Amino acid sequence: MPDLALQQDVPESRIHPEAPAVRFEDVSIGFEGKDVLDHISFEVKRGETRILLGPAGVGKSVLLKLANGLFKPDSGRIFVFGYEVSAMSEEDLFRLRETMGIVFQEGALFDSLTVRDNVGYRLMEQHLPDAEIDQRVIEALRFVELEHTLTKFPSELSGGMRRRVAIARAIITKPDLILYDSPTGGLDPITSTTIIELVIKQRDFYGTSSLVVTHRLQDAFMMASHHFNKETGQIEALPEGTTDPSTSFLVLHQGKLVFDGSTHDLVHSDDAFLKQYLA
Repeated sequence: MPDLALQQDVPESRIHPEAPAVRFEDVSIGFEGKDVLDHISFEVKRGETRILLGPAGVGKSVLLKLANGLFKPDSGRIFVFGYEVSAMSEEDLFRLRETMGIVFQEGALFDSLTVRDNVGYRLMEQHLPDAEIDQRVIEALRFVELEHTLTKFPSELSGGMRRRVAIARAIITKPDLILYDSPTGGLDPITSTTIIELVIKQRDFYGTSSLVVTHRLQDAFMMASHHFNKETGQIEALPEGTTDPSTSFLVLHQGKLVFDGSTHDLVHSDDAFLKQYLA
């Protein structure tokens, strides 16, 4: 992780290389007098993928915005790579966000920019040479198999292609953490599978720490039960009865974190809500 030169006076224990990618400590937030998240605590370890599940409107996207510093909690503390996001200035947050990639709901591309400029936007903000930007944009687009769309505009792309461009934009800086906010939302099942395959590829090719919000159980369990084979370049099912050891689950319900654990423990839980939710 690069030296962020943050102004925040961070204790040495908070910037140790082994500090979790994300840590929530007793975090609560509400809007207009209504509690949304109530005393939430969990971690995303380095190289780990946490899949965040829960009914619609339960606060999953709010949780991602808290991790990114877009929202401040009413109480509790949030750390990203040991830095206390919940107490940072906007200037320090801007620097820290350079280590993150974000895939927003619906992709959130700039309609007036070409694919090249959408993907390379953050590099353009850093005033890198055009030749370097072009090289890195093509590399990111090749990863999502869309290098041929370089000069197209978002309106010329299908929904699935726009989402793949959004992933390319998120990974172009080779971030240490990626936040995925419902990356398959609004897509048909076949296209959704293509997007989840890219999420798996990113996880296994780069080992990037990730927090993935999804409303599709089939997407979540595909991530847990498949891996990217670097030798064949293909997504493959893991042997029956095994799951990816770096992938685990969080489940929100009525503002509470009602599950934090492995795929095996989730599917074998006796909790009445979880059994109904997974049915």
